[in-house]
Amino acid sequence: MADVEANRQYGEWDMNEVELEGDISVPGAPSAIENEDDQQFNTLDEPVKDTIMRDARAVGKKFLHVLYPKESRSLLREWDLWGPLVLCVFLAMMLQGSTETANDLNDGGPQFAEVFVIYWVGAAIVTMNTKLLGGSISFFQSICVLGYCVLPLAIALIVCRIILVSEQNSVLFAIRCVVTLIAFGWSTFASTAFLAESQPPRRKGLAVYPIFLFYFIISWLVVSHTHH
Repeated sequence: MADVEANRQYGEWDMNEVELEGDISVPGAPSAIENEDDQQFNTLDEPVKDTIMRDARAVGKKFLHVLYPKESRSLLREWDLWGPLVLCVFLAMMLQGSTETANDLNDGGPQFAEVFVIYWVGAAIVTMNTKLLGGSISFFQSICVLGYCVLPLAIALIVCRIILVSEQNSVLFAIRCVVTLIAFGWSTFASTAFLAESQPPRRKGLAVYPIFLFYFIISWLVVSHTHH
């Protein structure tokens, strides 16, 4: 009887110590923290100006990461296509030759649609190659990184257009080649820095080669552009 009484008292003490309050979590359902984050980033009631300015700041930060690629996850964590779209339109407008020049003097420069197709189709092919090699990255994440990393080549295009204002000679052409070569190397370096962790360890060479070729084609369009 003494043992029974002791067990009964121990059971009552144990039940009193049990916490009867807590959070109920269902596997696969969003947690309270995630719901708070969703409410924090809800833009339905936000003014359009604030939304545009926030997106513009986010695009600007990604451009800075490309110029100084020290965070390998910055473009992959919050990807977008605004920056690549802006760069694509800028390159297409700057590289296209005028219709009169192309018809009269056979300029031969790329038109807007040609640059647009080279930009997006090339990025898509590089992304598909990465996926087929077993890369752990989504399609649009890769497109985002490849598109943003064209920024050095866009800057090189601006420099080359300024140089084209003067009468051309071999020295100025050499300067254009050097500027474009530096931009090409920086674009390739930045893209591989962001995509390095998502590449298969034993197939990085096969994954980097299409990236190299993609930026080389854009670099060739930049350095070979002579219309001014």
